[in-house]
Amino acid sequence: MNGAPALPPSPLTAVTRYGPAGRSRVGLLGRILFWFLVTLLVAAGGLAGGVWLYFEHSIHETRAHTAEAKEAQAILDVVPPPDQAAVAMVLGYDSRLGADKGNPPRSDTVLLVRADPQTKAISLLSFPRDLVVEIPACRSFPTRVTRINEAYTECGTKGALQTIRNLTGIPINYFITVNFRGFTDIVNELGGVYIDVDRRYFNDVTGPGGYAKIDLHPGYQRLKGGPALDYVRYRHTDSDLYRNARQQEFLKAVKQQVSGLSAAWKLHGIVNAITSNVEVGVGGGGTLEPETVLSYAKLAYELPSGNFHQVRIEGLAEANLGGASVLTASDSQVDEAVETFMNPDPQAAEKAAAVATGGKPKPTGRSGPPASSVTVEVLNGNGVTGAADDGAFLLARRGYQALNGGDADRSNYFKTQVFYDPANADGSAAAADVAKLFGDADVAEAPAAQTLETTLRVIVGQTFKGRLTPGPKDETPEHEPAAVERDSGEAAQRVKRAQRRVDFPLLVPTLREEASDLSTLEPIRTYKLAGHDAVRLVYNGPFGTDYWGVQQTNWTDAPPLNGPSLIRRSGGREYKLFFNGSHLHVVAFEENGGAYWVVNSLLDKLSNETMLAIARGLKPIKR
Repeated sequence: MNGAPALPPSPLTAVTRYGPAGRSRVGLLGRILFWFLVTLLVAAGGLAGGVWLYFEHSIHETRAHTAEAKEAQAILDVVPPPDQAAVAMVLGYDSRLGADKGNPPRSDTVLLVRADPQTKAISLLSFPRDLVVEIPACRSFPTRVTRINEAYTECGTKGALQTIRNLTGIPINYFITVNFRGFTDIVNELGGVYIDVDRRYFNDVTGPGGYAKIDLHPGYQRLKGGPALDYVRYRHTDSDLYRNARQQEFLKAVKQQVSGLSAAWKLHGIVNAITSNVEVGVGGGGTLEPETVLSYAKLAYELPSGNFHQVRIEGLAEANLGGASVLTASDSQVDEAVETFMNPDPQAAEKAAAVATGGKPKPTGRSGPPASSVTVEVLNGNGVTGAADDGAFLLARRGYQALNGGDADRSNYFKTQVFYDPANADGSAAAADVAKLFGDADVAEAPAAQTLETTLRVIVGQTFKGRLTPGPKDETPEHEPAAVERDSGEAAQRVKRAQRRVDFPLLVPTLREEASDLSTLEPIRTYKLAGHDAVRLVYNGPFGTDYWGVQQTNWTDAPPLNGPSLIRRSGGREYKLFFNGSHLHVVAFEENGGAYWVVNSLLDKLSNETMLAIARGLKPIKR
């Protein structure tokens, strides 16, 4: 409870759903509202007198006041003490217009946000609107299997809350519901948001059964309300997975955009737009206090970039039933995402960078080897059916190679025992790490008569209650060779032609990801960026709908260059590394008056080693 990881109460099987669902305009709100609240309102906390009173009044206006919201608030988990982690469900919806007017409002995507003051980490877990799940009985509807976005349409906030809690087993302390109407106003109040558009987006065919219009060119640029909405809504030629990723990228851009906001007049307009379209429910029947909002705001505002974790359910399967595209997830895929969400590793970026550059990662809060290199046999020593299975499953979720070894020699062990082979140099340290996960386990050398075929043997005792102590999940990736090949020369020719139109030295990619080619939509773009020259190269690959790129500009203090996760020096260059968890998303550097960065695909399909190799391969034009 209150931030501790928990197993889902009952297993769910992967399911599918029939028929198409209505398209909505609001998935992005669930992803950006959190940053709108915390980064804007922390600015209000730093202003004086009347602004604070206005802020306090505005918070009061967001309280749960409708009957529907009050009903949902009654089933929230109690809010934990201020020094413990709390979880909020953010739900975006839109009121139907035109022919749909009078029908229930729709939601696209729900989002869980976890803020942990102790580890100074914030994690977000996204649920695509097309994910099919079990929705509990509500109103006049029986229990059924359908798309997750229908939980709100059919059952309101309470139904969405119950659905997410049943699916994940995560206690939820707050909910935030957002009406779509305020989005465009908020973005325009900000003066637009600078966002990295990964490729050419164009569609002018609309109408019944069609998609919304969009006309965006690739490259880092400022988007006002309408184009910003087009970008985060788009899913015409890809899927909901990519739309989720676009929304997450937009969320990060919003944080960068508002971090320096301090003008009271601008804050007034933005807060008005938020409070007119937001309701907040608080667990335990409490009220949302301004001091509480500011405490979370301060955490988010000062958050190191490496401590912001965007979590997705990986490996979702796509299906097409009745002409509609749906997504399915297995129990293990959901469990894996929940584990990462509840136990984010604050040092994920640092460890991933060490592996990618050929170094040895320093374990976080550990004295032994990385969990991925430790094998564990788990035995049942307490007589509880399934105890060894549970222990092996939980250790596997923490990154260990664990297996169920069956029953121990007896079933009356009180404390859990962790045995190691004294001949293994890492055995003692690995055993100490595992013992911490079980809380009060004893560590000892394996008896001489017992031969260990694994690094460790764990006998779970009566003190094991089916869960491990909270702790970061080891997300360190395995080192792999960079998947690159020499560029064909086409990029060099295009860059040489672009050089005539810009007033700073361009660089040529000498390496590219081995399964990628320059995009056929718009392979290179030369344009103005906030009054500065800019050039963008767009590559398509490695999986068809993935696009990555190389951005070049003489705007050396552009927002995306601020706040890197890490800085590393190599070959005379100082590289700024920006990570999404353990995935390297951007590699940037400055040179001869220009700023250059390599941007990974929306789903971070390029490996960390590949990203670094491409960045190192950027060379001056040969005269």
